[in-house]
Amino acid sequence: MAQRKTGFRFGRFLIKTVLYLLLASLLYLIVCRWVFPPITITQANALLSGHGLQRNYVSWQEISPNVKLAAIASEDQLFLTHNGFDWKAIEKSIESGNGRRKKRRVKGAAASTISQQTAKNVFLWQGTGWGRYVRKVPEAFYTAVTELIWGKQRILEVYLNVIEMGPGIFGIEAASNVYFNKSAKDLTRKEAAMIIACLPNPKRFTVKPVSARVRWRTPGITRQMRLIEGDPAIRALVH
Repeated sequence: MAQRKTGFRFGRFLIKTVLYLLLASLLYLIVCRWVFPPITITQANALLSGHGLQRNYVSWQEISPNVKLAAIASEDQLFLTHNGFDWKAIEKSIESGNGRRKKRRVKGAAASTISQQTAKNVFLWQGTGWGRYVRKVPEAFYTAVTELIWGKQRILEVYLNVIEMGPGIFGIEAASNVYFNKSAKDLTRKEAAMIIACLPNPKRFTVKPVSARVRWRTPGITRQMRLIEGDPAIRALVH
């Protein structure tokens, strides 16, 4: 009987703890609708691992439209039309995993949306292996709620301020200063494309010195920028 009572109390304590943590995270998410996160897990890891932390948050108006356009063109061209998840890409990824060509990845099928990447960078952690699978459920939760509470402009604004764009370099303003000695609002189309081209592995795909991948991807991103900039919804968002 005593063991049952102890187990019941522990279960009740565990449920309360989870609920409190969920409530706290929701409050934090709401605050981040207007305030940039003081630090993220990825930023803390960069600092502790010796890469340092170069970061300078800037407002929407202080980011060049070229950067916003490059991010959408390269990372998530359906950004304005999905609800946080690219269901077609997810379906293709599942079909690829179950099909005969199981080991051959469908190009772009497993890529995260900008909304998912923002949720992961702000509220969760990076990494592969088992940690990636543990992260999936909270990542989906935070993605859905940020879409609901923040909206597209805020999601893209936070994304461009928190993602790593070089070893210990976080956000477009810091990247712009380090790579081109100028503010993010003054970046040209090519410069914006070069910085975005380092994603998703900025430690490996360096902007300066220019890695082969960044050099190869930059023209493709600028070409995609030209193709999508005529969309009225995209044009209204980035300007």
